[in-house]
Amino acid sequence: MHEYTSTIRVWGLTCPGFPEEVSRARRWTRDILRDSPLVEDAELIVSELSANAILHTASGHQSGSFSLAVEVSPQMVALSVTDDGGTRTAPKVEHQDEEAEHGRGLGMVSAIAHRVVVHDSDKGHTVTAELFTDATDAGRGVQPCG
Repeated sequence: MHEYTSTIRVWGLTCPGFPEEVSRARRWTRDILRDSPLVEDAELIVSELSANAILHTASGHQSGSFSLAVEVSPQMVALSVTDDGGTRTAPKVEHQDEEAEHGRGLGMVSAIAHRVVVHDSDKGHTVTAELFTDATDAGRGVQPCG
């Protein structure tokens, strides 16, 4: 293999913080992963993480935005959404009752993904959901990172 050849590919997209951009992020992800058996799970994860960024952070404010990264390797698909911050706490799984209309997104993401990592910074939060091509590679759950 040539020393500059990589088997990892990364795509990035920044979207304005409008609700209609969630479907754009989902379509963009579907286009990238169209031949992957993980495409449906990836679309759902991107949809939830993008919607959370718009609903719960400064990404949904006037002139706000969110960024999406898709990393594909032979072993994994990693989906990262970075918001504009504006909240005092990092995203976390909340246990809602059956009647709740909101608050289940990150819980659903952590149930679908093999691993979810939350990175907190002064400028915002990045939630990365990893889908392993071999499901025996990881345990499930949300892991905060400082």
